[in-house]
Amino acid sequence: MDKIFIRGLKVETIIGIYDWERTLVRPLIFDIELGFDTREAASSDRMRDSIDYAAVGQTVKDIALSLKPQLLETLAEKIARALFDQFPILSLRLVIDKPGAIPDVKGIGVEIDRRREDYAVCGAR
Repeated sequence: MDKIFIRGLKVETIIGIYDWERTLVRPLIFDIELGFDTREAASSDRMRDSIDYAAVGQTVKDIALSLKPQLLETLAEKIARALFDQFPILSLRLVIDKPGAIPDVKGIGVEIDRRREDYAVCGAR
């Protein structure tokens, strides 16, 4: 499957379970891979046949800024559902890194993999 990706999207937001975390804005770094058949877009050379990268990035930013969850897992799932709702993607790999969450650790975060059928309703795809 073809992939469209956004790597290193930085969003400054509030996230965490501790009281002190709920008062500080901190960075989150997002890596996003969208499974999408790019052949039609390649053939037509029209944006309407592809995925708008800027719109994907803005969706991620909007959710991260407004939700302010305690857990990265919650944020990841909300973003996944929104991306499947708003874009014709077939799969998603989403990594969220929370730099500085634990001292002396290069990276800490969550990674999820989802497919469109994970969100099927009553058998509809």
